[in-house]
Amino acid sequence: MSTKSKAAAAEEKKPITLSSEHVPLSYRIKKDLQRNGMIYAMLIPVLVYYVIFKFGPMFGLYISFIDYKPARGIFGSKFVGLKWFKSFFSDYYFGRLLINTVRIAVADLLTFPLPVILALLINEVHHKGFKKSVQTLTYLPHFISLIVVVGMITDFSMTSGLFNDIIVFFGGERSPLLQNPALYRTIYVLSDIWQQVGWGSIIYLSALSGVDAQLYDAASIDGAGRFQKLLHVTLPGIMPTIITMLILRIGSLMSIGYEKTILQLSGFHRITDS
Repeated sequence: MSTKSKAAAAEEKKPITLSSEHVPLSYRIKKDLQRNGMIYAMLIPVLVYYVIFKFGPMFGLYISFIDYKPARGIFGSKFVGLKWFKSFFSDYYFGRLLINTVRIAVADLLTFPLPVILALLINEVHHKGFKKSVQTLTYLPHFISLIVVVGMITDFSMTSGLFNDIIVFFGGERSPLLQNPALYRTIYVLSDIWQQVGWGSIIYLSALSGVDAQLYDAASIDGAGRFQKLLHVTLPGIMPTIITMLILRIGSLMSIGYEKTILQLSGFHRITDS
């Protein structure tokens, strides 16, 4: 058999394959569902959550463009365009509101390292009982309702409250703390730290559990101390998690909410009335 006939016979024996351009789309979708069906099924609850709680409420933004009257309903109320936006941006207090919001947001962002530090400290504790106790005590405030937290702040900030008792113990004088505007941001941020720092440390503790123990053994052989291991093994090991959480935190910089401020304002009026 000649060389040409051998090559022709080899070509005939090769299986005929169709490129993705010639495969019908319905066939490709069917094969993909058969291969990754469970992954798509796991995605369904996430999609449902975002549709109901994220995209659905966006319909309510239409209220900001109308002169809403409950008796007339959303579609029966008069459309006013950008009237309310112009009124808000031209308000006398708009600049103060924006500055105070940015200040609180930046102060809250500066507390970002605290959950990381707490996670590193807990990770260094080897006594399991003490470690579990610290974790439980720092996680619990996260589950306390915001209304209860603000009520505690209001009661502790009174002239006869716990905070003033501590101030007097260190030689200070009693004063209604919530009536002092200079202390508002401090009280806001510190109470937020107390409520969230333990909960925020959970993800870093999970990342710490994924750091390879052999790296610590190698560092010990090289003569590294605990602080050197922290700098050269632990922190680099959880750095991707820290960077990801920082990016997410910066993305929600202006989402500090108004509920806590309004509740504290009501607490201020309660103190004034009493």
